[in-house]
Amino acid sequence: MKHIKRIAPWVAAALIPLALPACKKDHSDGPDGASDKTTITIENVLDSRPLVESGAFQGTGTPALILPGQSAAITFSAAKGEAITFATMYGASNDLFFAPENPGILVYDQDGKPIEGDVSSQVKLWDNGTRINQAPGAGVVHPGTAENKNISEVSGTDAQGNTYLPASKLVKATLKYNGNSEFTLTLRNTSAGTTNETPLSPGVWAISYIAGGNLLNPSPLYVKGMSSANGLTSIAEAGNNMPLKTYISSITGIFTPLSPVLVVVYNGIEDPLFKVGENDRNEGLKELAQQGNANILAASLKTKSGIKSVYVLPAPNTTVLLPKIGELAGGNVSQEITVTKGDRVAIATMYGFSNDWFFATGADGIDPFKKGDASAAITLYNNGTAVDQFPGAGVTQFNLAGTPLTESKPIAVVPNPNPFTTLPGIPEMIKVTFK
Repeated sequence: MKHIKRIAPWVAAALIPLALPACKKDHSDGPDGASDKTTITIENVLDSRPLVESGAFQGTGTPALILPGQSAAITFSAAKGEAITFATMYGASNDLFFAPENPGILVYDQDGKPIEGDVSSQVKLWDNGTRINQAPGAGVVHPGTAENKNISEVSGTDAQGNTYLPASKLVKATLKYNGNSEFTLTLRNTSAGTTNETPLSPGVWAISYIAGGNLLNPSPLYVKGMSSANGLTSIAEAGNNMPLKTYISSITGIFTPLSPVLVVVYNGIEDPLFKVGENDRNEGLKELAQQGNANILAASLKTKSGIKSVYVLPAPNTTVLLPKIGELAGGNVSQEITVTKGDRVAIATMYGFSNDWFFATGADGIDPFKKGDASAAITLYNNGTAVDQFPGAGVTQFNLAGTPLTESKPIAVVPNPNPFTTLPGIPEMIKVTFK
């Protein structure tokens, strides 16, 4: 359960469902002055993480146990195919814990309809395999005698012959859909009065990104049949959720591809793509921002005066620029362009796992005669044509098999932090250079 070290099979397929050939419009004529050639390179330099969200939960008392009759709630966002998983100690045991079967509890059905109500049947009881079990109850000696076994499900009886009610009789799990891809999972300790009455410890929860129909990390907390790792033993033996919380926090963050990149050389006009504070011009930027399709905007730009060259640059062997995945570098694409003094360059590419966010140059574009890193000219914008959801966890995001919900607002800079998450700085996500 380490951070991804090599590319998964799904990465070979295009993450954004488009096959966009490069197109261009070139003119060698321009303002007075000699022309020059320069090469623009766009890179996805995001150091990606496989978990879109994670966190901790606990009871309200001191110590923060979830006692029989008490509850804890987890609020999260998710896209279709994503699942929530969690782990909490069966307190009156040596090393047992409650968790769903991997990859967790799915929150949408096959049609993309949110699942609500009692999902307790998906909660299981697991033996961490690091301590010999004693009869569950107040007489358990902590931590007990060590053993070295793999994680296994406890169903009815354990290896020592101790008996247990089904986990669903001890922990009630209820899903509620809050709207706009947000859910609340409530875990209630229902063990009171049973032969397995127990407190629940503070726990952790996690949700993996889904890309290309596959979860990036389908087993973030434990792997059945494998040794306990990454801090899970601290929960299972002592109810200490901090080591595992620290681990999952380290693999939680941003993951997004970048769509085929629109590159425009222009002269003597304002930014040909958009203006902050104005609504989308209905010339193709919406399709770029929502779907990663730059061809419509490229075709529109070819008809405008002041436009010298237009390119749509797909990445080699795929349609998108993938982020860094473990030790695998992010994708990049380059294009040689011909420019003359006074020319400006504008670029635009979709933040792939969003509803309608896009990276683009500002109102002044970029001076192509200034060699080196031009990433400071890039900003992340909200196109204002689709209702925003948690990036990478929105059921209406086009690249997560959704249909964007229409809205009509002026184009604006995406604030950071924003209502959903905190993003890295722009230079930590996209790099633009001229040489």
